[in-house]
Formats: sequence, structure tokens, C-alpha cells
Amino acid sequence: MGLANDSEVFRIVISGYYGFRNSGDEAVLRSILLALEAEGAVQGVRIAPIVLSIDPAWTKAMYGVESVHRMRPAEVLRAMRGSDGLISGGGSLLQDATSAKTIPYYAGIMKLAQLLGKPTFVYAQGIGPVNRRYMNPLIRHVMRRSSYVSVRDAASAELLSAMGVPQDRIEVVPDPVMGLPLPEGSAAERGAAETPPVVGVSLRRWRQDGADMGRAAEALLALSQRRAVRLRFLPFHTPDDRELSQSVMERLRGKLGEGSSAELAAPGDDPQQMLLEVSRCDMLLGMRLHALIYAANQSVPMLGLSYDPKIDQFLQRIGLSPIGTTESLDAERFADAACALLDDPVGWRDAHGTKIRRLIEQSQQPAQQIVSKLRHNRSR
Repeated sequence: MGLANDSEVFRIVISGYYGFRNSGDEAVLRSILLALEAEGAVQGVRIAPIVLSIDPAWTKAMYGVESVHRMRPAEVLRAMRGSDGLISGGGSLLQDATSAKTIPYYAGIMKLAQLLGKPTFVYAQGIGPVNRRYMNPLIRHVMRRSSYVSVRDAASAELLSAMGVPQDRIEVVPDPVMGLPLPEGSAAERGAAETPPVVGVSLRRWRQDGADMGRAAEALLALSQRRAVRLRFLPFHTPDDRELSQSVMERLRGKLGEGSSAELAAPGDDPQQMLLEVSRCDMLLGMRLHALIYAANQSVPMLGLSYDPKIDQFLQRIGLSPIGTTESLDAERFADAACALLDDPVGWRDAHGTKIRRLIEQSQQPAQQIVSKLRHNRSR
């Protein structure tokens, strides 16, 4: 359907943890933008996004969209006034584990839109943890006044319900990144049979004493001594993950089994390039949530290392449980499980493929709902 006039264009502000070069959050943004574009085409309208970013110039260059600085109130207010609504999400925005300022900021952006009479849409967010109970009324207030609320797991829905958000107004959907495509013109190319299989490794800092990284290194060593593998470290959040990966690789230096090697990927800032990196792995050890989501997206067999309930919740949705946690990881058990995945990837895909395909299909639901509601609001 053609776009005949400006009435078919909807300007929508998108709020999230964008512009910080975190591959997972940038993948969320890319997924939302692509889903909105695709759904707009289906419904005969065009969505014109305005992204709130810590680095608007970088965001504009990366995605080809309008962007304003998320910490400049005048710019945010101007963008909001000229918009048709606000999308908040995805990612873990309404939580206070990283900072006491996080919930007031993201809820405040939602409240500003509501005060200006703009509809607000919550896009596949992960809610919590919320350790400061005095934040609950603020979250309840903006959620109850939102036109559409979707969360990425049942635990988030239960937490909102416990805060007083009506359960029938909360839709549980997959993380948007389940629907992220590979870069145009590219294709997954898993390791060739005659070379050591590629084991993707995505780690993040968690324990202050580094004991969790020590256990991860021991597990990877145990695998390398069972069979030759090519360990490919994938830094999802630079520079932190890159530095951490280098330190773990240093622990492995001179100790890997015969024929095994370790290397550091450098896919750059584009989340689809990181997705391509994951797609070319034969299996993945993932600690970051979006590393596991990327693997599921591309049907790469995975083992999850849990540091947060969101890891367990995602794995559960595809019929898995963590191989270990930041407190406990048995190296030999990990090696057993990794060898089993490398020996029978087809069996893993057969076992989990139906659930993965369902999540990919359902990942488009928020975009469908939001575009439909925007059209309905304008037609009234």
C-alpha cells in the first residue's frame, strides 16, 4: 500500500539503553526498528523513529534514524511533543540492580510522555529486580497508564501483577532479538568438519574476586583436553568484555589441549555482525543473555552460565537449564555436556527447534500491536 500523505507517517520516540555500544541492547534497538518497519509496511503506514541515545550522532549513523540526547531534557521534550507516542524498551530498564537512578529515569520518560498526552507502549521489557520497594508505586503508575504492556518472561509479568498492574493487560512475548535477521546478503557458515569446531564464549564480569572466571577457564580447559576446539571469545559489551576475555585467554595460554586454540572476535559495533559471528559457531557457552538469545535465533547449541534469574528464565523457555552459575561450575560436567552438543548438534536442534521457531514468530507481536494502536488512535 502506498504512503500518500503525511497522515500515514507516525513519529515514535524510542527509549532504552541505547548508544552505549552494548551489543545486546543495540540488537534490541535494531530488532525493534526492523519489526516496526516491517509491520508498518504490512499495515500501510510508515514509522519514523526518534531514538533517545547517549550518543545521538553514532545512533543516527548506525541505524539511519533521527536521534536526540537522552540526558538533555529540552531535546527530549521537543522530540516527545512532536511525536505520536513513546516506546519504552526492550531490555532490563525497570530494575535497580545497576543503579538507584535507573527506574526513576525510564519511568520518568514514560511519565513525561503521558503528561503530554502521548500513548506509551512497553516493548518486551524484562522487569526487575526491584529491591527498593518504594519504586513500586512509580512503576505501577506508568504501567497502568500505558496503552500496551509487553514483557519478555513470565517472572516479569508476575512482578508487575504483584505491584498492582492488572494481569490481563500484560502480554508475555519473546525478547525482540529473537526476530533479528542476519546482515543482508550474509549466511551462517558453521565450522567445517575437517577443522576443530568453533566454540563461542561470551563472558561478563560479575564476582569481584574473579572466582567465576577462574571456574569458566577451568571448564574450557577441560573441554580442550577432551578434544581439539577453537575457542572464539565474543565481546558483547566493549571495552569491558574485551578486557575480560583477554584476561581469561591469558589464563588459558600454554595450557590448552593439543590442537586447541583461543582467539578474540572483533565484530565491531553492529549487532547483526555479532549475530553473524554467533551463527558461525558450532556451540556457545554464554553468560550474557543476548549471547544466548543470538544462539537460539540461529539454532546454535548452547550452554548457559547463570548470573541472574533472567538467564534461567530464557533458557527455560526453550527447554534448557544452566550448566552452572557464577557460584558453581563443574569443569568435567561442562566438558561432558559440550562434547555431547558438538557430537550431535542435529539432535539438539530437533529437541528445541519447535520452541525456538515459536519464539521467533511471537517476537513480532509487540510491533503488530503498537502499529495497530497508533493507527486506531489517529482514526478516532
